[in-house]
Amino acid sequence: MLSAKSLFQEILDNDESFRLFCSIAASGESQGGWENGRIAALVPVSQRELAPKVARHGADEDKHGRIFNALLHKRGLDPAPVPPETDYTMLLERSGIGLAHDKLRRDEPLSEQDIVTYLSHSRVTEQRAAEQMALLTRHFGDHPDIGRAMRMISHDEDNHLAYCHEELLSLARAGQGRVIQRTLRECALAEIRVYRDVSLAVMANMGRILRWPEPKALALQAGIHAVYAYERLHGWRRMVTLAMPARRDAMGGPTPVAEAV
Repeated sequence: MLSAKSLFQEILDNDESFRLFCSIAASGESQGGWENGRIAALVPVSQRELAPKVARHGADEDKHGRIFNALLHKRGLDPAPVPPETDYTMLLERSGIGLAHDKLRRDEPLSEQDIVTYLSHSRVTEQRAAEQMALLTRHFGDHPDIGRAMRMISHDEDNHLAYCHEELLSLARAGQGRVIQRTLRECALAEIRVYRDVSLAVMANMGRILRWPEPKALALQAGIHAVYAYERLHGWRRMVTLAMPARRDAMGGPTPVAEAV
């Protein structure tokens, strides 16, 4: 029987599939670190108090990239080339979601609308990240090789999601509510499409490495399409609601020092 746990266990048990998984994850986290670092440097004066929180977000993403690379190193593996069709972060940018890298490479302050775009994009993508890490932690949080890393990253993703909720609610109270809701909806509908495409690409690559029989590969494809259909019909709404989080000021304070995994 196919399940998330059995599927990931199969990926974990094979060096080449584990190598690809960690390489894709490390690449995406490192890209997120760069984006947040640039946004922190370009925050407008009116949002100056946000800069250290964005910087900490970026530092966390960089840390996650190092964690996935450390997991590779522990198994004596080198990073694998990341197939472009599995590059979630880049495909979101090409879909016009979030802030364009061309804008982030310029040394021009961002606008308040740019901050709304950034936080809305982050609220949607951090929802996905928090859910995925919660799933992995539930099944592999006690695993001797990856458990500690999964718990650390999951905790950080929960913090990122909480901070996005809190900051967007603050902007909504300042009169940006309608713009935020419109931007969140656009981001969510684009994200679920990109997530479907990336999931199909990742599973196709894993299938080639693990030599999955055609019925198994087709079943996984059908499952991915079924998730997309649910998210397109109703599930995207969980990504656009805003509620004050239990973790207040989740990104305040100094950036924690990364621990060894």
